[in-house]
Amino acid sequence: MTDAPALSVILPVHDEAENLPILWKEVVEVLPALASSAEVIFVDDGSTDGSAEIIRSLARQDSRIRLLRFEKNAGLSAAFHAGFQAARGRIVATLDSDLQNDPHDLPALVARLDGADAAVGMRLIRDDSLVKGVSSRIANGVRRAVTGDPVQDSACSLRVMKRECLSAVPPYTGMHRFVPSLLKMAGFRVVEVPVHHRPRKFGRSKYGVGNRALTAFVDLLAVRWMMGRRLRYRIAEETPPRS
Repeated sequence: MTDAPALSVILPVHDEAENLPILWKEVVEVLPALASSAEVIFVDDGSTDGSAEIIRSLARQDSRIRLLRFEKNAGLSAAFHAGFQAARGRIVATLDSDLQNDPHDLPALVARLDGADAAVGMRLIRDDSLVKGVSSRIANGVRRAVTGDPVQDSACSLRVMKRECLSAVPPYTGMHRFVPSLLKMAGFRVVEVPVHHRPRKFGRSKYGVGNRALTAFVDLLAVRWMMGRRLRYRIAEETPPRS
């Protein structure tokens, strides 16, 4: 991995054709402040609106862009996992492609890695519909009660982490919602950083109360089960290997 970039940015995409040129312009603006070298991995999750062709066009203009395209829609957890598997950077950053995450928040997150293994975004003011905002607050409250994890905004996709953190995220549907809890469970140091949240300009949200409430709760129970079953031990004595 001698030619590996210092930073990998993972951008899951599902029908975001109108947002992609704007997003790429913003990412390009911020990359010099993040690392000496970078790759940007767009993971096209079965888009049907021409998103893949737009990414190919951008890639012809900038060699830092890589495209992973699924045969069909597999979901956000799968998109993140595929990006994690493909990433080569020592630091890995993630954010959504719908322009609601602001790439200009990434430098503040990267700066916090001096004292932590991962820095996760915390959307203090959300520019969502009333129903979506209330449902998110309820979901975060239930998650904190069930897991005991005080993280305020577990599902925020705007995150940066050291490469070794990737091993803590299992390849299961729904795990993208609980990355901070999973990292803490594995012993990594996680800090929250306030970030901006912007209204959606183009396209439509793929998630609502009806299509995620029950599945998110089932996923939460799975995480709680993993927390209860994790191995706990301390080595009191170890004989070193003989030469």
